[in-house]
Amino acid sequence: MVPAPAPEPDALAWFAAGGPFGGTVPRRIDTHAASVFLAGDRAWKLKKPVSLGYLDFSTPERRRAALAAELALNRRTAPDVYLGLHPVVLGPEGLRLGTAGEGGSAIDWALEMRRFPDGAVLAERAQPLAPAEALALADAIAAFQGSLAPLPSDSAGALAPVLEGNRRSLETEAAILGPAAVEQFLATEVRAFARLRPRLGARRPVRGHGDLHLGNIAMVGGQPILFDALEFDEELATGDVAYDLAFLLMDLWARGLRDEANLVMNRWMDLTADEAAGPLLPFLMAVRASIRAHVTATRARQTGDSAAAAEARRLLALATGLNAPVPPRLVAIGGLSGTGKSSVARLLAAGLGAPPGARHLRSDVIRKRLHGVPPETRLPPSAYGPGSWPPVRAEMHRLAKLALEGGQAVLLDAVHADPADRKAAALLAAAAGVRFDGLWLEAPLAVRLARVGSRVGDASDADARVAEAQEAIDPGPPAPFVAIDASGPLAAVVSRAQALLELDGSPPPGSAGSRPPR
Repeated sequence: MVPAPAPEPDALAWFAAGGPFGGTVPRRIDTHAASVFLAGDRAWKLKKPVSLGYLDFSTPERRRAALAAELALNRRTAPDVYLGLHPVVLGPEGLRLGTAGEGGSAIDWALEMRRFPDGAVLAERAQPLAPAEALALADAIAAFQGSLAPLPSDSAGALAPVLEGNRRSLETEAAILGPAAVEQFLATEVRAFARLRPRLGARRPVRGHGDLHLGNIAMVGGQPILFDALEFDEELATGDVAYDLAFLLMDLWARGLRDEANLVMNRWMDLTADEAAGPLLPFLMAVRASIRAHVTATRARQTGDSAAAAEARRLLALATGLNAPVPPRLVAIGGLSGTGKSSVARLLAAGLGAPPGARHLRSDVIRKRLHGVPPETRLPPSAYGPGSWPPVRAEMHRLAKLALEGGQAVLLDAVHADPADRKAAALLAAAAGVRFDGLWLEAPLAVRLARVGSRVGDASDADARVAEAQEAIDPGPPAPFVAIDASGPLAAVVSRAQALLELDGSPPPGSAGSRPPR
């Protein structure tokens, strides 16, 4: 009797059984195309021998090339995390983990990474992003994208094949997603792309991260680490910087983290001065949501997971809602230093206009931009001398006009103590043909002093001396603004403002409702 041939060695099974770790079974995390094994302070990633059409890891050499690309790409943003590529070698005594650079009779390859602390990956955290974390995340993304060289093509051309592939994938999964729902989304996508194509055509793409969602961002020591960049398809990973950002914004929005999404967007725009990106974001978020919808639907079809099927349908509904037109509007907030203008504005912005909410134009930040310094850099007193305000107001209104023309809501955040400033804000809205609301915040000096004294790392340079000097200002009747008592808790002030703005607190168009990170 001829003995049965020995089974082919299986690197994945060997890792899962603890072969490289002295028999200690590691924790295993699987995706559709890879497995990660957590052991001690290391994480080891192997590609699965699969071919899925848009990726092919069917041979050891293809898996090696993909992991080598992953190593090189992720060292751009996480050089201390991505440590090296190792062969899994078949020798006389069985499998062993080779050293970096060793070839030999490699049957597979493993990427060695430094393991994150438990709970560091944002998608695994129970709590939402703190404001300081959201700002740090936007800072990291802006810095990374600022290091990338623009490519000679245009962003519309880079996106067109992505949309075509997306259409095919959605139609393939129509049984899970619903044929009518797929047809409805694709109709909104075609209209939105036609409307925005000239804007995208004026922009240049980059070879970016490609997969920038909460599952690929870790927060360690208060600092974000971007990891697991898309490595298997240059076309899919090439696109507009706003398209990269849109994945994160969509992920936050889909989980009900609306304020966080808006804060990241505004910080990113403040740092990059990429004001033209704002009107593109709802559509680009919709594209990202629809891609996640068909990927989730594929998983549901392969596994029979009814929860995944429901999630896929929810994501497609989100994508359709993100493409729904929402009229822009202009809200202006005024008040003396310490009345809470920026804090209130931050909590109103996500509910204004299309997702991810209004462009929050803060005079303090614009003044710093005009001086060529980061928002938290303190300016000398000369920057606030006679004649310093008109250029700031002119730039703030210029940016507001650009956003409104692009269909984005705007929130103007400045003292607005001069009646002429309040009138100019209202005229700006009238010229754009959009609804205007003005809010004038009032609080006694003691409250204002306490608030300015507690600021840390803020864009405002106003201190107690400035707050006291403002007591001499007579703003006159606040019209056309409406006065609000801002002396109480922030939540109460925001609630009054929402009522005046006719924001009922329900999710705005394009919202998928409130869902915690998972």
